[in-house]
Amino acid sequence: MTDTTTGTHTGTAAQTSLTLLGLGDMGTALARTWLAAGHSLTVWNRTPAKAAAPASEGASVAPSAAAAVAANDLVVLCLLDDASVGSALDGIDLAGKDLVNLTTGTPAEARARAAWAEERGARYLDGGIMATPTMIGVPEAGGYVFYSGSHALFETCRAVLEVPAGARFVGGNPGHAALHDVALLSAMWGMFAGISHAYALIADEDIAPKDLAPLLSEWLGAMNFFVGNAAERLTSGDFTSGVVSNLAMQVVGSGTMLRTADEQGVSTELVAPYVDLLRRRLAADPAAHGGEDTTGAVLLLKR
Repeated sequence: MTDTTTGTHTGTAAQTSLTLLGLGDMGTALARTWLAAGHSLTVWNRTPAKAAAPASEGASVAPSAAAAVAANDLVVLCLLDDASVGSALDGIDLAGKDLVNLTTGTPAEARARAAWAEERGARYLDGGIMATPTMIGVPEAGGYVFYSGSHALFETCRAVLEVPAGARFVGGNPGHAALHDVALLSAMWGMFAGISHAYALIADEDIAPKDLAPLLSEWLGAMNFFVGNAAERLTSGDFTSGVVSNLAMQVVGSGTMLRTADEQGVSTELVAPYVDLLRRRLAADPAAHGGEDTTGAVLLLKR
C-alpha cells in the first residue's frame, strides 16, 4: 500500500488510501468501517446508486472500475463471484497493484485468479470472510477473514485489513483461504442440519422449542471435544485408542434414531446420509472397524 503523505510503502494503517470494488451489503459494511477509521477510500459499483451511502460518508466515487483501480495501489474486491472479478478488471492495467480479493469463490478459482493477477504484474491475496455484514467493524462480534497468497502483501497491508475484522493468514497457496472458509461453513451447515432435525422431532409434541434450545446448546458444546479428537486421529491414523462409544455401538444406536424419526413423522433426509456412511465403514470390516470411533468415516468421503 502507499502512504498518501510520503508515497512510500508502509505497514501501518495510518493515512492509507485504498480502492474498493463492490458495494453489496458486505462491501458497504467494509467501506463504512474504513471511512470511520479515517482512511481515504475510492469506491466503484456496477450499479452507481449503491455508491451513494459511502459517498455521503466521505468516499470518492470513481466513474469506472478502471478509474477506481488507477486511484490507488491497494485494491480490494468484494464482488458477486469470480466471473464478476474477471469482468470488472478486464483490460485494466494492474501492473504494480496489490489485489485483495474478498469475493466468495472456490479454491481452484482463487488459484487461477492469483496466477491471472501475477501474469499482469499484480500481487494477490485471496480472502474468505468469516463474518456477516453486521459483524464488520465490531471487534467483539468475533468476525475475521482468512487470507492466503502473497505473504509479503499480507504483511504490508495487514494493519488496514484488520480495521474491519480480524485477519488470519493461512498460507501461500492462494486457494487455502477459500478452502478454510468452505470447510468451516460445511461444518456449520452440518450442525444446522442436526438442529433442524431435532426441532422437527418435537414439532407435534408438548415441548416448546425455547425449552429445547438451551439443552441443544449445552449438548453441542459438550460434544465440541470431537473436533480436536478427530484431528488427532486423522493425523495419527489411530481410530481405536481411548474410544468410549465405538462404531459398532453407534451403528446400532442409529437404528433407534431413525425409528424415532419415523414414529414422529419426520423425514430422515438430513441425518440418514451420515448414518449410511457409518454403516458402510462398519460393513467393510466389522472386526477391524467395530472398535473405532466414527472418525474413520472421513476416509469414505474421498472420491
